[in-house]
Amino acid sequence: MKTAKIVILFVALIMALLLTGCVSQQEYKDLKLQNAAQQKRLAELESQLQTAKLQLDKLQRQLDSAQGRGGVEVNALMQKIAALEEDINAKKALIAAMQKQLVGGSVQLPIELSTMLEDFAKDKDIVTFDPATGIVKFKSDLLFDTGSDNVAASATEAIKALCEILNSEQGRQFDIIIAGHTDDIRISKPQTRQKHPTNWHLSAHRGISVLNIMNVNKIDQTRMSVRGFGEFRPVAPNKANKKGNPQNRRVEIYIVTKGS
Repeated sequence: MKTAKIVILFVALIMALLLTGCVSQQEYKDLKLQNAAQQKRLAELESQLQTAKLQLDKLQRQLDSAQGRGGVEVNALMQKIAALEEDINAKKALIAAMQKQLVGGSVQLPIELSTMLEDFAKDKDIVTFDPATGIVKFKSDLLFDTGSDNVAASATEAIKALCEILNSEQGRQFDIIIAGHTDDIRISKPQTRQKHPTNWHLSAHRGISVLNIMNVNKIDQTRMSVRGFGEFRPVAPNKANKKGNPQNRRVEIYIVTKGS
């Protein structure tokens, strides 16, 4: 947790310096390199988290098998599970803090662009816009069918309308990050798993589907990138026993400064 606080303070300082013009071009390049290193660290942490979760599942199965026998084995397994759960929670907290700073840093949009985005999101069930962060958020349940990365026809028009705004004179000054998210319901259907083996795959594939539509609607490819976070960045608690939460099934479009 101490590391997460340091990361947050570091990125906040960077943003403050950039906004006040106190960072030189060379310093900015150095900061981008540091950002790339942090992204590499994130990938390592996410891999470690996935491994830890697999270990936890294995230990829980061993505990279930040993419950009937009792004794020292059960106590030892419970201690291992408790320690592993603590490690998993710590990793999740650190990953969430680092991802938030890398992807969701607030950006001050021009008033004209912010107003266009607010008008776009108004009275639409499928989308919301947060002017404080520059985030356009689509609800996956209305954007895709369950377990699919095919964009619904009804949602395509909304994405097309967003592209018109992002291709406006004000919108072209910014880059776009498309981030897919899922809840923690595991993919169970064999035919779905063939295309999307994990929630990570599903979230990334959904982001790519949105990117493809935006590309067709003349958003320059050099302005766009895709990230998939699977179940690991929820905005609300998931229900117990992998029951999920619709709020966590979403695609977020971040409007960011060029080169972010």
